[in-house]
Amino acid sequence: MNRYLVVIEKTGMGYSAYLSDLPGCVATGNSRKEVEQEMHDAIEFHIEGLRLAGEEVPEPQSQASYCEVAA
Repeated sequence: MNRYLVVIEKTGMGYSAYLSDLPGCVATGNSRKEVEQEMHDAIEFHIEGLRLAGEEVPEPQSQASYCEVAA
């Protein structure tokens, strides 16, 4: 089982999500919970497509951290 870093951003109409380890794999939703579920489904679909095409499934590489700065 792989664990991919998903970036979630608030938009004017809800939320969007993407991950740099699987280019082109994106999702949107009206709520954070919805976009997380949509992204989970999109990742599974994307990986299935890669496998069916005989392509390699990229291993997760991305990491994240927060930096605190004075406002």
